[in-house]
Amino acid sequence: MISIKSDREIELMKHAGYINYLTHQEVAKNIKPGISTKALNDIAHQFILAHDCKPSFLNFEGYPASICVSINDEVVHGIPSKRKIKEGDIVSVDIGVEYKGYHSDSANTYIVGKVPKEVEDLVENTKKSLYEGLSVIKDGAKISDIGSKIENFAKANHLGVVRELVGHGVGTSVHEDPNVPNYFTKDPTRLKAGMVIAVEPMLNLGSRHIYMENNDWTIKTEDGLPSAHFEHTILVTKDGYVILTKA
Repeated sequence: MISIKSDREIELMKHAGYINYLTHQEVAKNIKPGISTKALNDIAHQFILAHDCKPSFLNFEGYPASICVSINDEVVHGIPSKRKIKEGDIVSVDIGVEYKGYHSDSANTYIVGKVPKEVEDLVENTKKSLYEGLSVIKDGAKISDIGSKIENFAKANHLGVVRELVGHGVGTSVHEDPNVPNYFTKDPTRLKAGMVIAVEPMLNLGSRHIYMENNDWTIKTEDGLPSAHFEHTILVTKDGYVILTKA
């Protein structure tokens, strides 16, 4: 069931989104060669708690950490560990923040040091594809319009669009209806003012095909080529949208 948020709920989600943004800023300052993904998780965990919020992901459907840290060919759901970040990695960080029962969800992919031009373009174009998708959001628009914009932009830049993982509604759960695919579907569902959704393109340098590791969480590209991930939590308005997970 798709929920329309009240003014009170929107204010709570704006705060959750703002703390999410600040957490990303705190984590980003510490992404450098030699730091472990667990250390980044611990930084985020303590920062979220210090701001009277909770990590949305911790224990969500059994997930064992507070954030996801996915490196290179890991698309999403990289579980923080002793693994250390290296020069030339790209690091996708996905963060969920809960404030008084309401959630926000946001992801960024960070480049560590120097990477090949094609990897740099992957990261930049994945970010651009997110904003391509956001450009059509307003009351009355079809959810499928978002996916069409993302898919067309990705294909124009010769990137693979992951199809098994999609965006989603956000509210009292970090994952709610509706699904928000990053590719065209025939879904007739229309956006309504007051809906809150997470739009999150996951684009691959190679093919779109993926597989799950034995830990039952981490998703990787089948061909071993890098993947990038960007996400914002969005409030639909009468004439457009508001990004909740930013300053």
